Amino acid sequence: MPLLTNLFLSKKKPESGVSLIEMVVFIVVVSVAMAALIGVYRQATQRNVDPLIRTRALEAAQSRLDEILSLKYDEMTPTGGVPACTACNNTTDANMNDVDDYNGRVDTPYPGFNRTVTVTTNTSTMIKLIQVRVTTPSGDVVLLAAERANF
Repeated sequence: MPLLTNLFLSKKKPESGVSLIEMVVFIVVVSVAMAALIGVYRQATQRNVDPLIRTRALEAAQSRLDEILSLKYDEMTPTGGVPACTACNNTTDANMNDVDDYNGRVDTPYPGFNRTVTVTTNTSTMIKLIQVRVTTPSGDVVLLAAERANF
């Protein structure tokens, strides 16, 4: 029997596992990869809000432009626009019932957003250029423009 016991004790099993050097190399490689991924994720999250802000600015500009275009060309224009006014005064007043009344109007549709309206009249063609400019909190500008004719 003693011979058998020596036989089992003399066999050494190969060691399995990871050495300390292999573990340190693994940690370094994973750390470098994580640093690169975190940089990409950080940049993506910073730029993720931009489309939402631009959409909100575009929405604010479009709603104001639609509101202005639905009004009469001038205070002297009859309801329906026909016949076209011949003695148009093209002045800004407080009643907000024609296109000119919005010239120079500034408001804040959302916190941090500024909306400015400019109405200019081409005296030779009697066409009004309506520009709505919305500035976002980050300083980006959305500009929508339309022309309104005296018909």
